[in-house]
Amino acid sequence: MACRCSVGEQVFSVTPSTNYQVDYLGQSTKGDLNLNLDQLDAFGIDGPATLQGPIEKVARKEAEEAEDLLNDLGISAWEGRAYDYCMGNLRSIGFPVDGLAFDPELVIRGLVIDKEKGNLVKADRFGYVKRAMHGTRMLSTKDVSDMYGRELVDLRKENRWEFLNTLFSVSEAVAYMQMVDRYDGGAISADICPPDYRGLYKAVGKALFRAHVEGQLKSEIMSKPELFVEPDPELPLALLDQKEAGKKLLLITNSDYHYTDKMMTHSFNRFLPNDMGWRDLFDMVIISARKPEFFQMSHPLYEVVTGEGLMRPCFKARKGGLYSGGSAQMVENSLDIHGDEILYVGDHIYTDVSQSKVHQLWRTALICRELEEEYGALIHSRDHRGTLIELINQKEVVGDLFNQLRLALQRRNTGRPAQTLAATNMDDHELTESMQKLLIVMQRLDEKIAPMLEADGERFNKRWGFLSRADLWDKSHLMRQIEKYADIYTSRVSNFLHYTPFMYFRSQEQASALTTRPKRQVE
Repeated sequence: MACRCSVGEQVFSVTPSTNYQVDYLGQSTKGDLNLNLDQLDAFGIDGPATLQGPIEKVARKEAEEAEDLLNDLGISAWEGRAYDYCMGNLRSIGFPVDGLAFDPELVIRGLVIDKEKGNLVKADRFGYVKRAMHGTRMLSTKDVSDMYGRELVDLRKENRWEFLNTLFSVSEAVAYMQMVDRYDGGAISADICPPDYRGLYKAVGKALFRAHVEGQLKSEIMSKPELFVEPDPELPLALLDQKEAGKKLLLITNSDYHYTDKMMTHSFNRFLPNDMGWRDLFDMVIISARKPEFFQMSHPLYEVVTGEGLMRPCFKARKGGLYSGGSAQMVENSLDIHGDEILYVGDHIYTDVSQSKVHQLWRTALICRELEEEYGALIHSRDHRGTLIELINQKEVVGDLFNQLRLALQRRNTGRPAQTLAATNMDDHELTESMQKLLIVMQRLDEKIAPMLEADGERFNKRWGFLSRADLWDKSHLMRQIEKYADIYTSRVSNFLHYTPFMYFRSQEQASALTTRPKRQVE
């Protein structure tokens, strides 16, 4: 991370300036990631990000509105309820779901489902598998190596890999991995779903999708929003600062009018000054936007003209209006703003951040709520990681000495007079004896290092470790996607309140092997 600031346990980070080639979506993008709020004319907000910050949604073209309702839910509440509806639908078509319950620790965002093998894997930024789980059973390091070796996770192969880049997908993945256990145990017959892991994944996804289409969750949320929406009194104040500094505020959501009005009223009005309502914050509101198509093509535009949500056809949007449909290009034309004059804040890497950057060249801010817990876990793990790195450095020093002695013995055995510095004044017997002692030291260090490596990140998740890390040294595949598409990322929109609307977020220099300070040698 570069240019990271923290307020309490809230995290704000600017991603590095880097040129990237073709990505897994088949698009090419360039990151120029210094961000000057003072030069932004518009502040575009995704509806779910405004309400919740952390919640993202799955980009299923046929279910934009249905997905949007899950985006706006409180994390613990909606994940569990989505799972319950999914399992109920599976039970209705004959799946053996008795005795199963939602386990929030089983899956984290950023993992990848291997639909061919029935596995859930964690990959590093290059796509190499670092951890894996079959069903609900974690695989050993040897099993992972034997199964995947140097095979790369290629997200362009959508028939095999499914990237869990949303909190919505967590519920689906928990249900799927539990069903893999039942499938392996012979409890799922071939007449229920196709007899393979791909067919099983499709059946679980269909069961969860049905819950959205039928509106079960949506009705439940609207009836008791306080159970699903976490109040954030600082959110309206952060947006007020931006508005009063001359920024144009936009709300762009896939949700319909009634749902949007209900949730925004609940989340905003009680925290706004005087008699101000949520509509007064925004220069333009667009519902039923149909993202990601909103950024790629134009749809018919309608103006919402009554409090009941009645609409009429419209050919040009104007400031202060409430509209349905349209396009990102229409927004730019109506408000006379373009490209990097807009900062679009969203919580879905694909639907919000990637598409707005690739197609419209908008600046992007990604909301990732788990950053708060991740940051706290990293802080509490500093001593553990420091000790672990110290042990690894010690092993490297001992290993280097062992290799020098080994090289000296090799040269002597081939009749070469050259000797390494470490072997000076040693005969062959002394060399062999010293090497044996060094091997014992390395083995003892390994006995300390191995369990500490396994425990690294368990403060965030005991199975998968940190969200942003793939192992001690490298970033996760999720972090790679975030840095690739987001100019800036943070845990919630209200973090903008801790900075002025004129703040210049600057990306720091990224270290390379040539610029990194050498490691401190162990004496």
